[in-house]
Amino acid sequence: MNNIKLIQEHCYTKRLNFLIGSGASSDAIPLMGQFSSFGDKANEELLKCVKDISEKVLLKCTGDKPKSPITLGERLKIFKSYKSYTQFIEGLIQCLLNVNSREIPRSVNIFTTNYDLFLECAIDTVLRTRNFVCNDGSRGYFTKVLDWTNFNRVVAYKGINDNYNYELPLVNLIKPHGSVNWKRDGENVLISSNVCEDPFVVPPTGYESKETFLTNYFYEMLRVFQLELEKPQSILVVIGFSFQDVHIAKMVRRAIQNPELRVYIFAYSNSAIHNIRENIGISKTDSRLIIWGPGDFESKPLTLKEVTKILFEKKLGDS
Repeated sequence: MNNIKLIQEHCYTKRLNFLIGSGASSDAIPLMGQFSSFGDKANEELLKCVKDISEKVLLKCTGDKPKSPITLGERLKIFKSYKSYTQFIEGLIQCLLNVNSREIPRSVNIFTTNYDLFLECAIDTVLRTRNFVCNDGSRGYFTKVLDWTNFNRVVAYKGINDNYNYELPLVNLIKPHGSVNWKRDGENVLISSNVCEDPFVVPPTGYESKETFLTNYFYEMLRVFQLELEKPQSILVVIGFSFQDVHIAKMVRRAIQNPELRVYIFAYSNSAIHNIRENIGISKTDSRLIIWGPGDFESKPLTLKEVTKILFEKKLGDS
């Protein structure tokens, strides 16, 4: 079975999970390594950049006018990422519509370590024309409070006379590192429709934080990730993530002990495959964890756009 046929077949027949890292947004937002010249202020500068880009992508989503001019180059970069995410969500919803909900849930878990709002804006855009449910873990109407227990949901249409149930596609959006539209309010995390001045985020080196609230939140979200990978007939598709996060790398290494789990990692370049393998701590070839590079698909670098084509657009007979 060729690579495309294998991954496409599993997308339609297994419990679907995605792990999306900063590489997926790199057209618009520089990677962490590009902020190394700032030394101790690297995290602060990265967050400032993510907030700025997120405010601008929100304008793209809402159609509002910017308060300050946006250069043509910046517009093009933002639009490129926004379009890639929108095409990804479109393909994902079409995939879920074709899932047999009597065998597996018509749902997907998207775990992302990104603070930015590209996924949220893409989901909002696709919701205008497609019928599905997005669950960001919040409860409330005007005041949306994050509660990780809200991820255990199934949503269905029923007939007027209760004579049938039709399970709607469900996208669970889970952000272990927080988001630029989240803010802390006492012992709660509130989800806003705007970028917050002082957002609730876990920086790349923030897991060792001595602040109990921050640490507990991080591990609660990772616990959701771990539980999903322990479920039977599950797959994890990884895009734009190099596994430098030691906690997530350790969880994936432990999770592949589940004989029914399959992990498919799309490396941006062929040279990145070795680094990913080292970061996870797996040297041997394992059928439960496959790392693909562009060479495996005769493809360009495996960006979010290219992976979307592989998952949802190419025909099963293509190699």
